[in-house]
Amino acid sequence: MATKIRLKRIGRRNRPFYRVVVMDSRNRRDGAAIEELGWFNPIEADKSYKLEEDRFLHWLKEGAQPSEAAHGLMKRSGLAHRWHLTQQGLDEKTIEKEMKKWALTREETLKNRAEKVTKKAEKAEEKIKAEAEAATAAEAAVEEAAAATEEADAKEDAPAEVEDIKAEESSGEEKEEVAAEETAVEAPVEEAEPETEAEAEAEAEAEAETEKSKDSEEAPAEDPPAEEGEPKAEETPAEEKEEVAAEETDGEVPAEEETSDVVEDAVENDEKDEKSEDK
Repeated sequence: MATKIRLKRIGRRNRPFYRVVVMDSRNRRDGAAIEELGWFNPIEADKSYKLEEDRFLHWLKEGAQPSEAAHGLMKRSGLAHRWHLTQQGLDEKTIEKEMKKWALTREETLKNRAEKVTKKAEKAEEKIKAEAEAATAAEAAVEEAAAATEEADAKEDAPAEVEDIKAEESSGEEKEEVAAEETAVEAPVEEAEPETEAEAEAEAEAEAETEKSKDSEEAPAEDPPAEEGEPKAEETPAEEKEEVAAEETDGEVPAEEETSDVVEDAVENDEKDEKSEDK
């Protein structure tokens, strides 16, 4: 009969527990076992186990073949190394010495494994941190580049916009000036309509006075004599001022003429006296 050393699963759902058993290789995994050789608990942190080494070696000598899981437990407990030494034909003393050496090396290997695990964990953490820092640096660089391009675009667009605004303002001012000139040339000046009758009369009198002043300036200095019987027109204040100035000048002229006549008479008398003295 072909026997096999394997793990038999027991326990409830999501809480597995295994027994190390020897059974016929033709039976199913959880079938009837020939003998129990130990147990294995994978739920615990250290994955505890227990094996009966004597019975394990007995069934190995009988030709039982261990499964992969059972062979892993053998390596952890040192049964695999012991079985290898027994197959070489060594006596019990040498086997014990080799097993002590294996125990010492086992402790060192366990420490090395623990250190490797911690180093791997630290490297993984450092790698994650480096990737996070690189990602943040890349995002910051992208944001800075975007900000720089936006500033450059704004600086490039600003002068063009200012020039466009200035051009629009200058064109608008030119259009306004042209429109103002056209309106000043073409559109007649509209006189404001008087609001009341008193203002209308005052404006009419002012216009009449301006027209009379213009007529007096354009007319000759000497007015034709007015015919008798015709009543004189009412004189304007400007005409009265001109008549007063003319009368003053007329009154001064005879005084000059009188003085000149007196001087001439005196000169004639002097000449006559000189002539009489000569004679």
